[in-house]
Amino acid sequence: SDWIKLVGFSPFKTPENALEDCVCVSEGLMSSFLSSFLTSTLSKASKGEAKWELGVSDPRIGSAIHEGLGYKVLSNESVLELVRCIRQHAEKLLPDHHKGDIQRAQCGLGHAFSRNKVKFNVHRSDNMIIQASALLEHMDKGVNLLGMRVKEWYGWHFPELGREVPEPAKYCKLVLLLGNRSKIEEFDADDVRGHIATILEGDDAEAARVYEKAVTSMGGDLAEVDWENIRTFAERVDSLNEYKASVQQYLVDKMMLVAPNLTMLIGQQIGAKLISKAGSLTNLAKSPASTIQILGAEKALFRALKKKKGNTPKYGLIFHSSFIQRSQKENRGKISRYLANKAAIASRIDCFMDAPPQVFGEKLKDQVEARLSFFEGGAKPQSNKAVMAEALEQYNTILRKRSKKATKSTREESAEEEVVVSKKKTRVEA
Repeated sequence: SDWIKLVGFSPFKTPENALEDCVCVSEGLMSSFLSSFLTSTLSKASKGEAKWELGVSDPRIGSAIHEGLGYKVLSNESVLELVRCIRQHAEKLLPDHHKGDIQRAQCGLGHAFSRNKVKFNVHRSDNMIIQASALLEHMDKGVNLLGMRVKEWYGWHFPELGREVPEPAKYCKLVLLLGNRSKIEEFDADDVRGHIATILEGDDAEAARVYEKAVTSMGGDLAEVDWENIRTFAERVDSLNEYKASVQQYLVDKMMLVAPNLTMLIGQQIGAKLISKAGSLTNLAKSPASTIQILGAEKALFRALKKKKGNTPKYGLIFHSSFIQRSQKENRGKISRYLANKAAIASRIDCFMDAPPQVFGEKLKDQVEARLSFFEGGAKPQSNKAVMAEALEQYNTILRKRSKKATKSTREESAEEEVVVSKKKTRVEA
């Protein structure tokens, strides 16, 4: 072309190199490959005082190039139009390129870049926490609703049981244990009381009372076909309760793996809801403490701002924390602000540290407890500087233990390799 000329071209050596540079461009960083290419290509032009400017389509990359190499960078609509034209006619401008080569390369790089964006570390994936938290929230409502249906259905046969055992999970287990009351006297009374006490977590008095009312209940009789349908439904609800417990344990394990300090400070349920509301652990870590404090109370906030006279909310999801529930009513706003501050610190430690120990979360929790004691009795809490110094000392101790363990495992592996090599030599000599 008469008005455009190819000055320099440097293809990527490997697909991994292309993906690495693509990730740097998406983050607004200048890679070493781009830096060396610009330096070698523009070295002649930069010697004299030539009146030229480097056109860059992305302003963030342009600022990074200007700060790193000192070139004059231009980024506007004219540059975007030139870049669009170059992309359209790239196959004619670049040497040894045929029709369709650029499109295939762009498609492959696009797929690799998309996989890299959605690929999470399996040990640090907060998306699983978001999904598990949402599932538990739905299961709480569903299990309670189905448990009420079991109570209404079986209550016609044994109405006294609902008042003695209000929890849906225990109620379903007792329904499956007691079954049709007309056959309960066929079994040994002590064994039945023992099983009831096991379901009621060792409450023998309550178990005896439930058994006595089961024998003398005023409920109506059940036909065999009716009991079969009730039993099948109760089994399904009981299995849902067991699955719910397994999901809760999964959420605890996942939270201790992804955000141990936030979990130690505020609990896995509230911590998971905060991560879910923020969208990710990274978004939560980037949020200020004031945002974390009212996270989940957006409607009340905008309603108060709209009225211009109402008080803005003092807390959102963190209201369910035991710290706020234990504090006095006049101190709840102060405790919620203090707790949100510590939650912001804990989330940032969990997000930006490679293998965060839970020692920081334990120290932050102790600080909130000390603040509660200060409001209740006036006991002066320890300074934040002293607490963090203790936490850092414990963290350094943990690092030393990890390094010793890694060194020991490396020595064991090298010893095993030496044994294998010696065995091979012995076989060859034989």
